[in-house]
Amino acid sequence: MAYELFVSLRHLRAKRTQKFISLNTWISIGGVALGVMALIVVIAVMSGFGKDLRDKILGTTSHAVITNINRSGISDVDKIIQQVKSIPGVTAASPFIMNHVMLTHGDSVSGIVIRGVDVVREAGLSDLQKNLIHGSLDFMEAEKKKSQAKSGSGKFFRAGVVLGKELARRSGLRVGDVVSMVSPSSRITPMGLIPKIKVFYVAGIFESGMFEYDANLAFISIPAAQKFFSMKEKVTGIEVWVDDIEEADTIAKAIQEKIKFPFFVRDWMRMNKNLFSALRLEKIVMFVILILIILVAAFNIVSTLFMVVMEKTKEIAILKSMGATSKSIIKIFSYQGLIIGLVGTFVGCALGFTIVPNLNEIVGLIEDIFGFTAFPSDIYYLDKLPSEIQYMDSFLIVVFSIIICFVASLYPAWRASRLDPVEGLRYE
Repeated sequence: MAYELFVSLRHLRAKRTQKFISLNTWISIGGVALGVMALIVVIAVMSGFGKDLRDKILGTTSHAVITNINRSGISDVDKIIQQVKSIPGVTAASPFIMNHVMLTHGDSVSGIVIRGVDVVREAGLSDLQKNLIHGSLDFMEAEKKKSQAKSGSGKFFRAGVVLGKELARRSGLRVGDVVSMVSPSSRITPMGLIPKIKVFYVAGIFESGMFEYDANLAFISIPAAQKFFSMKEKVTGIEVWVDDIEEADTIAKAIQEKIKFPFFVRDWMRMNKNLFSALRLEKIVMFVILILIILVAAFNIVSTLFMVVMEKTKEIAILKSMGATSKSIIKIFSYQGLIIGLVGTFVGCALGFTIVPNLNEIVGLIEDIFGFTAFPSDIYYLDKLPSEIQYMDSFLIVVFSIIICFVASLYPAWRASRLDPVEGLRYE
């Protein structure tokens, strides 16, 4: 062990006459530990929120979408799907139809987005089946088979619709109820323009966990959508699923190069760019704000080391008179700051990695003690507080913490190295 490190450790140990300095040392360690712990927990929670939001979005929509720039729809669906599936990384592709309609039931009128989907092709890919809380999706396959529709129960004579939970609640609808849809396109008749109206029965209700989807989205079968919107054999676009969602942008570019104009390919990152950019910015801002806690602890380190320098004036003078260089004195005191940073960071990491996996239990305990609900499910659409430890972010937190503590110790160490041995021993 180098003698500089040995002296640093001795300085950090408490003596009867140095209890105040020792207390400041523990406060500095506690400040660093608190800052590191807070950063790890907050970054984990924000990463968990981002992942939860991403999963909810991708549970209802696909990883990439192909549309026609001319907005005239896509007719050669099977041909394009075969081209898309030939691209490495693509797992599945399925057509869809999207349009806006007015949903009416009694006195309730809502403007919603209607999606025509093929549940057979999407089976196991989207979360529509998993998110279904009432009813079933059997009607979509039944509508494809005219014979089954005629021989089945009476309700199969009408096309079915699956509504979001909030939309169904707002409109007062339950499974089996009848609802009318009004298309934005009108029919030309001898009587003039007449809006296109079709009656559907509510075949199911889903809950995606995203309020915007649950309140404004409904699903019908592709044949029913093609007939309602007079699209013949065309569809609005093609949904694409990939192996690695983080590579969706690269695969989307490959698809674009394959199918070319007039088709336009957008990946999920591009379609939700503003939302995820805001989350990323918020994460960075929280990182900067919470790093200030470590900076406060760094100021404690500075004050502690200055007090140690004042207390150890005689010892510094003796070391210098024995031949210790200014570089050795700087090492002695900078090691003290580094030790405080290392201990505080280690304790903070241990606390952070202990709290994050047990965060929901801790929140539940706090709720039981104080008698309140921290995250009401009807407001935040959460059944638990999402959290995910980001090891790369945690590594950066550790590095920043140690660097800040080390840098904070340099000025007091430099001042100690400038001490004149004669002045230090004059009154001894």
